[in-house]
Amino acid sequence: MTSQVFYRKWRPQTLAEVVGQEHVTTTLLNALKTGRVAHAYLFCGPRGTGKTSTGRILAKAVNCLQSGDGEPCNNCALCQAFAEGRAMDVIEVDAASNRGIDEIRDLRERARFAPSMARYKVYIIDEVHMLTEPAANALLKTLEEPPPHVRFVLATTESHKVPATILSRCQRFDFRRIPQDAMVSRLERICQQEGIRIEDSSLKLIARSATGSMRDAENLLEQLVAYYGSEIDLHQVQSIFGVTGDARAQELVKYIINKDVAAGLQTINSVTQDGLDLRQFNRELMEHLRELLLAKAGAPEAVELSPEVLAEVKSLAKSVSMEQISKALKLFRQVDLEFDGFSTLPLELALVECALTEGEEAPIVSEAAQVREKPAVAPPPVALKETPAAPQAEEEAKVTAVEATEEVQEVTLPELTDDIEYFRSRWKDVVNATKGMGSSGNLDALLRSACEPVALDDDTIVLGFYFEFHKEKIEDPKYRHMVESKASEIFGKPYKIRCILTERGKKPSEPEKKSQGHLVDAAIKMGARIVEEGDE
Repeated sequence: MTSQVFYRKWRPQTLAEVVGQEHVTTTLLNALKTGRVAHAYLFCGPRGTGKTSTGRILAKAVNCLQSGDGEPCNNCALCQAFAEGRAMDVIEVDAASNRGIDEIRDLRERARFAPSMARYKVYIIDEVHMLTEPAANALLKTLEEPPPHVRFVLATTESHKVPATILSRCQRFDFRRIPQDAMVSRLERICQQEGIRIEDSSLKLIARSATGSMRDAENLLEQLVAYYGSEIDLHQVQSIFGVTGDARAQELVKYIINKDVAAGLQTINSVTQDGLDLRQFNRELMEHLRELLLAKAGAPEAVELSPEVLAEVKSLAKSVSMEQISKALKLFRQVDLEFDGFSTLPLELALVECALTEGEEAPIVSEAAQVREKPAVAPPPVALKETPAAPQAEEEAKVTAVEATEEVQEVTLPELTDDIEYFRSRWKDVVNATKGMGSSGNLDALLRSACEPVALDDDTIVLGFYFEFHKEKIEDPKYRHMVESKASEIFGKPYKIRCILTERGKKPSEPEKKSQGHLVDAAIKMGARIVEEGDE
């Protein structure tokens, strides 16, 4: 006997069995009872929320031979044929792989023919947003004036990509992510039928990991059964999901609130030493910070916590400000562990920044990797010594204007640090402008934690990086172009990027060569030389 995977074996067979979509199933049930079923429906929503299953139930219900209350009976010959996949009058089309105009033209031709056995021929087109523009236009006419014996159910996970002309010809239903309570209840029924012994806490962890997808939850449950058998405890669930354990994540929250950097760093490194997944640890940490945020805001009922844990969270919330919690959440949300999932540096930097006050942040940014300090007073003048006159008459006149009688003319050098200091002051604007860019959408987090501007050489921004792999990442032409384009937008002129290695709080060994100012540069080009320059 061929076994079926859980999500197919326990697929809902009636509208009442569809989990967490009562706003959809109630409307469809009323339409079936009154005989006002639309010719075309559009089901939108995340994966695994019941869109295709609801379409199949609707196909059964409109063709059921014994239905009297809107629900399919699941006993008649047609219901059985539909449930077993033998019905020729239910046609499922995957628009992701059949997205061309030829496939849709074929569908239109076949739709003209009457159903072979059922009352209605039902077309279920999954991922309809994947259709090409010509294919969507070909489908449009059929949706607008369908044959009386045809019903359409269109499903999509990205409704914003469906053409407006198709949207306007369908009744739209938005499927929501399934609530955890409803998902746990469904998993409990499956476990009872399958003879699986598992704790409620384990089912809650499965539901949380599924992020609102019933199909994902059923697949996770089947994975656990395949690995551990029919008796599963919480420790086994945590192990297979890579959960680090609530204890250390909760401890780190306390260290963040108390600004205990040493203890926090020790906790982060202990997680790495145990070989646990830092990404999962960070997700758990953010979940606890969110619980703290809700408790501080006076809405602790929004999270599922035991009375003991809830009392502890409320107590901790009294000793922290809303601003501090919000800052911690933002910092750890920006942590990018995609480059090296085993490096603790991004988490450590977020922890340190949480502990710093606004007054402490400025020296770290401004003192690190500076090429030169801005002088307290203007530098002394620079003397230009006369040089042999150029043979050309125009150049001779210019030199004479500078040094006509071998007397030393004085030219004041402009301050060289104005441009870079201004650029440092607006570096955060450049970083924020890159938010959402990069392969993982975290280019801003990388720039914020891994580098800072150290010099400005004409139209080239010199970025000092603390680690080689971060430097190599931004030197990639794709990422360098992203930074250059945003810097140019912020400062209103084209800029290029050059990357060097440096250390926090340490000046580069070779200061970047700067322009001496247009007047001095012009004099030097005519043969003058600087004979004296004041110390800075």
